[in-house]
Amino acid sequence: MSHDYPNIARQILQGLGGRDNLEQAAHCVTRLRLVLKDPGLVKNAELNQVELVKGSFFTGGLFQVVIGPGEVEKVYAALREQTGLAAATIADVKKKGADKTNALQRLVRVFSDVFMPILPALIIAGLLMGINNLMGAKGMFIEGQTLLEAYPNLDGVWSLINLMANTSFVFLPALVGWSAAKRFGGSEILGIVLGLMLVHPDLLNAWNYGKAVAGLDGQSLPYFDIFGWFRIEKVGYQGQILPILMAAYVMSVIEKWLRAHVPNAIQLLVVPITTIVITGVLALAVIGPVTRHLGILITEGLVTLFDLAPMVGGLIFGLLYAPLVITGMHHMFLAVDLQLISTQGGTFIWPMIVMSNLAQGSAALAVFYTTRNARDKSMASTSAISAYFGITEPAMFGVNLRFKFPFYAALLGSALGSIFLSMSKVQASAIGVGGLPGFISIIPQFIPNFVVGMVIAIVVPFGLTCALNMKIVRPGYRVA
Repeated sequence: MSHDYPNIARQILQGLGGRDNLEQAAHCVTRLRLVLKDPGLVKNAELNQVELVKGSFFTGGLFQVVIGPGEVEKVYAALREQTGLAAATIADVKKKGADKTNALQRLVRVFSDVFMPILPALIIAGLLMGINNLMGAKGMFIEGQTLLEAYPNLDGVWSLINLMANTSFVFLPALVGWSAAKRFGGSEILGIVLGLMLVHPDLLNAWNYGKAVAGLDGQSLPYFDIFGWFRIEKVGYQGQILPILMAAYVMSVIEKWLRAHVPNAIQLLVVPITTIVITGVLALAVIGPVTRHLGILITEGLVTLFDLAPMVGGLIFGLLYAPLVITGMHHMFLAVDLQLISTQGGTFIWPMIVMSNLAQGSAALAVFYTTRNARDKSMASTSAISAYFGITEPAMFGVNLRFKFPFYAALLGSALGSIFLSMSKVQASAIGVGGLPGFISIIPQFIPNFVVGMVIAIVVPFGLTCALNMKIVRPGYRVA
C-alpha cells in the first residue's frame, strides 16, 4: 500500500506542536526519536490519529513516535525535507536529551548505545549456533543418533557453520571495544585493539579459568612477572562484557586527556601508544580481575534466585519485561544474557524475552480477530506479525496499550509462559530472533518445553483478549 509520506510528516509535525518545537530528529528500527523544546505542546490525541502512527511516549529525555519497520525511514525522510533539519544519529539525539534524564536512565542509555550497533552480529551468530546445536543433538531428528553420526559428510558443513557462529562470541570484547570507544568518545580502532588484547591467544582462555584456579587437569594460573615484585594474571576474557566495557571507558578518558594536553605535532606518536600501554596494564592487572568477579557475583545471584524460587523469578520477569521495553531499560538484559552464556554455558533470560514478545503479538492478533474498525484491523495484523518476529513496539503502542486490557492479557500470558520455562530450566545457547524462530537458539534438550511455553504465551493472551472483548461494549471494536 502506498502512503502519502509528506502529508503524514506534516500531520506529525502539527501534533508535535509545530516546526519551532522540534530541535533534532533521528530514527531507529521502529520509532522516530525526537528532541522537543517543550513536550507540553504535544497534542497526543491528534498525533495518535495520524496514519501509520502506532503510539507515542516521552522517555529518556526524548519524545518517541512509533511508526514501524521500513515505514519509519520514509516518514523520517519526509519530516527532514519539510523541516530542513540535518540528519542525526540516535546517539546525537540521546546526547541532546541527556540533561533531561536521571542517573539510571543515563546508565541504561550507555548499555543501549554500546550494544545496539553490535546486536545484528550477535543475532546472526546465535542463529548459526542454534543450527549447529540442532545438527549435533542426539535423537532430535534420528532416534539414538545425531545428524552428524548418521551423515558423516555433514561434518565439514558443521565445522564451517561452527566457525562462523563462534566468531562473534570469541571476539566479543573487540566488538564491544569498538562500540564502547565510539560511545565514550575514544578512538574506535584503539577500542578494537584493546578488545583483541583481552582475548589474545597468549593468555589463558577464559573458559579454562575455573579449572586453572582449582588446579584441575594439571592446569595452574599463569602470570606476567613484572620485575620480580609484581604479578599479573595471564588470563583472557573471552565472551565477557564488563571487563572490556569498563576498560574502554578508562581508555577513552585517558585518550581524551592526552589529546587535550599533548602538542599536535607529536600526538600521533605519543597518544595511541601511551593510551594502549596504560589501559592495557590497568585492564589486565585491575579492571579485568575486579569486573570478572563482579560479573560472576551477578550471574550467580541470578542463578540462585531462579534455582530457589523459579516461579517467583519467572513471574516477576514475565510481568515486568514489557513495561521495561516502554522505558527502554530492557537493553540492560543483553549484557546479562551474554554474561550468563559466558559463565554458565546458557541463558535462561532470553527464552523468557521470547515469551513476552509472543504474548504481545498474540494480544494484537486477538484485536485483529475481534475488531470491526478497518484501521485498527490493519494496524493489529501488521503489528502482530512484527511482534512474532521480535519487534513488539508497534503491537504494544499501536494496539495493546490503546485498548489496555490486551496489554494486561499479554502480561499474564508472558508471566505464565515465563514461569513454565523457569520451572523447566529452559536455556538458550545464544541470542537469536526473539519470536517464533526463537527455538533455533534453544539448547536442543530444552526445545520441547520451550515450544510448550510458546503455546502458553500465544494461546493465553489471544483467548483472554477475545473473552474479555465479549464482556466489554466498545464501538467499532466489539465482534459482530
